[in-house]
Amino acid sequence: MARVSERWAGVPMAFQALRAAQRAAALRGERAPRYPDPPPVGRWAPDVLGAGFEARTLPLADDDEGEAVATLVRYTGAPRRALGTVAVAEHAVPPGTVPDARAPAPRRHAAVLYVHGWNDYFFQVGLAQFWHRQGVAFYALDLRRYGRSLRAHHTPGYVEDLATYDEELDAAFAVVRDEVGADAGLVLMGHSTGGLVASLWANRHPGALRALVLNAPWLELQGSELMRAVTTPVVEQLARLQPKAPLPTVDPGYYARTIDVATGGEWTTDRRWRLSPSMAVRPGWLRAILEGHAQVAEGLTIDAPVLVLVSARTLISAMWSEEMRASDIVLEVELIARRAVQLGPVVTVVRVDGALHDVVLSRPEVREVAYAAIERWLTAYLPA
Repeated sequence: MARVSERWAGVPMAFQALRAAQRAAALRGERAPRYPDPPPVGRWAPDVLGAGFEARTLPLADDDEGEAVATLVRYTGAPRRALGTVAVAEHAVPPGTVPDARAPAPRRHAAVLYVHGWNDYFFQVGLAQFWHRQGVAFYALDLRRYGRSLRAHHTPGYVEDLATYDEELDAAFAVVRDEVGADAGLVLMGHSTGGLVASLWANRHPGALRALVLNAPWLELQGSELMRAVTTPVVEQLARLQPKAPLPTVDPGYYARTIDVATGGEWTTDRRWRLSPSMAVRPGWLRAILEGHAQVAEGLTIDAPVLVLVSARTLISAMWSEEMRASDIVLEVELIARRAVQLGPVVTVVRVDGALHDVVLSRPEVREVAYAAIERWLTAYLPA
């Protein structure tokens, strides 16, 4: 009984913190921003990323907040002008990524679908160009309540079960198969929370993928499995009573500082879609994440070969340091590497020195190392 009491001791304090966070949000009087007009349903239209990118809305079944949608983006490989750092619809494209003058590799009869992470959306232009150079058709998905799929009536980023995303993943792959061919090899790529979503989807869909590529996937709670065991009962209690109430969190904005062009990074993003401080963490969502972590800890049986890219080191600190521009300051990479081998029988882990949490947003010379690693891996598991 003593052990049970210890595990539940944090519940009253958690409720006090929850009420404090709710009062703070009420005092701020925050209002949902006005989002850009969504892309059309059933057909492609020019995307906010500019020439070479198109988007379409994928209608989903209504949920407890009404209309639910996802957004599919594709890259057509259209030429672009070289003007150093090019701003396109509020997005900065670093030098070296436009135009993409290198000739594509021999065509692989394949397509990749990219899934973003928490507090994020697809804007990684260089990633699309890399896959295009490999002869692979590139698509990206903005999940429901994120990015291009976010509507004024939505609770940003919120779901109560990660399997909910099966609906948009299935819908996206249906479009991909229709365009690339039913016999095309399908590759799923996920970053951070999207990597967890992609891993669980692949585990539930044996035989569906030719390959799974993960960019710093969130496979375990920071701290350890013990931390998850202690945290889970508190989160479950909060999720039962107030699943959408914002939890008290601290985001000093260091990760955004490493990314944003205005603070020494290379990228300009839409602040309505990629918030700083981050969008609110809510108990119902966090419970879904913890359940996903528990499934990974038990061991998955993904039958496709898996590539996992992570930074060579983690640096999580309350104080800013320039070393954060060459580290994962969001997740613990040692935990990711240990959990990665539990995804399936064929897993390759690549540690990229100097990488950020989103490896493909790292400095140019670092992301080139990451792209070279993916290219070598594709030679074995997705040959031309």
